[in-house]
Amino acid sequence: MRPQPSGIFGKIEFAVLLAALIVAGGLWGFVELMEVARDSAPHGFDTEILLALRTPGDLATPIGPRWLPDAMRDLTSLGSAAVLIFITAAAIFYLLVERKPLAALLVLVAVAGGQVLSSLLKFGIDRTRPDVVPHLAEVHTMSFPSGHAMMSAVTFLTLGALLAQTLPDRATKIYVLTVAVLATLVVGFSRLYLGVHWPSDVVAGWCAGAAWAMLCWLAARWVRRRARALGSADAS
Repeated sequence: MRPQPSGIFGKIEFAVLLAALIVAGGLWGFVELMEVARDSAPHGFDTEILLALRTPGDLATPIGPRWLPDAMRDLTSLGSAAVLIFITAAAIFYLLVERKPLAALLVLVAVAGGQVLSSLLKFGIDRTRPDVVPHLAEVHTMSFPSGHAMMSAVTFLTLGALLAQTLPDRATKIYVLTVAVLATLVVGFSRLYLGVHWPSDVVAGWCAGAAWAMLCWLAARWVRRRARALGSADAS
């Protein structure tokens, strides 16, 4: 018989502890990068990464094969408002059909709240887009944090966490969460490749999006357990 863990860590599930660490780490990383964004001149690593993704002597041409820019524009659309709204709406209607209103509410609050938060952060920090390389996609909003990176993290990580809860074995759970993380990373990298964001914008978007998604997941988990406890008390 395996010994039961004792102390505070014995009372906290691994998933909850991991989510709490992601929230704390995401908030810390975002605050640090916010200081970078507020500097009057871009940091060296921001400029160096963008220049490394362009052909030396021809900054209008990105590195890689000719088909890659078109592929990156396709991939970056995974984090666009239209695509994420469609995915979110489809997930919410599915959860309602499955009679899981709390999960549907979690998705709605996470994504809608994340969008509001992203817009407020962009307006508050008011960082201009990078101008060291030509943009390969049209952009109209402020730069920090990357809305594509943040909202893809919010949407994909929230849906991935919900889906993982319904899966029977650990390997499948890991696969689903890996796909969610990979999709988030791909969207963020595409913004760098297209030259429309500083690297610090993208990393800050990942930090804020992951922290928000896990915070919403923790809140929903607490509400769900509270509801179950109240239901058990009423039944007794």
